[in-house]
Amino acid sequence: MTRGGAEKDRQDGPERKCIVTGETFAKSDLIRFVMAPDGQVVADILGKLPGRGVYVSANRAALELAVKKKLFARGFKAQVTVPEGIVDEVARQVLRRTIELISLARKSGHAIGGYEKVKDWLAKEEARVLIQASDGSGRGKSKLSTPHRGKYIGCLTADELGMAFGRETVIHAALSSGGLSQRVVEEAQRLQGLREKGGMGRTEG
Repeated sequence: MTRGGAEKDRQDGPERKCIVTGETFAKSDLIRFVMAPDGQVVADILGKLPGRGVYVSANRAALELAVKKKLFARGFKAQVTVPEGIVDEVARQVLRRTIELISLARKSGHAIGGYEKVKDWLAKEEARVLIQASDGSGRGKSKLSTPHRGKYIGCLTADELGMAFGRETVIHAALSSGGLSQRVVEEAQRLQGLREKGGMGRTEG
């Protein structure tokens, strides 16, 4: 388990091919796009919009290459319009979704924030996912360890994590097993890939 971001277990499930790499990935590792009636490419973050979808690996390099090489037109087999700044917009939407899911987990009692509360959950083995702000103190973060066989999320800033908990900032948070935990992990995994500058391989840690 690396601290670079959320590693998730691969599970059997629907897979789709990335139009950039040609590789097949689990749908949770991809961003789905659909074509609007006016020919504009639209990111379908929730994967629920009607119409034929094309998929791109959930990382910045792949998305930038899809735009640069006009791969959406090839994927849809049609003339399309790609909005300016679509890569950054996708990252914003995935961030918003990640924050929403953590907030929902908090409201259902499956997420807590604050050093002492997280420390207590870890001690009681109630925490399955440790979340720490990317801009938090390294020394402070090192005092808490990822749960055994658990997950680690480290791609959110203190301000962003604070939004999920209705506070100004949050450095340490945790998710219990069940509930929305796996969906938070998957969304954070996509967010991490969209924020990294690098290659286009699989995004697991």
